[in-house]
Amino acid sequence: MKHKAKGDLPTKLCVTCGRPFTWRRKWAAVWDEVKYCSERCRRARIGGTGTNR
Repeated sequence: MKHKAKGDLPTKLCVTCGRPFTWRRKWAAVWDEVKYCSERCRRARIGGTGTNR
């Protein structure tokens, strides 16, 4: 398998922060279900306010 250029990888927008993020190999099996760019955004969405107080 040839290595793809980073610009050729699929992207999505994070539902929490709205920033674009790129496909990662660890998400290959679940790419359709990925909604958040990071663990921090995922936790902020679940917590509601985005703070850990």
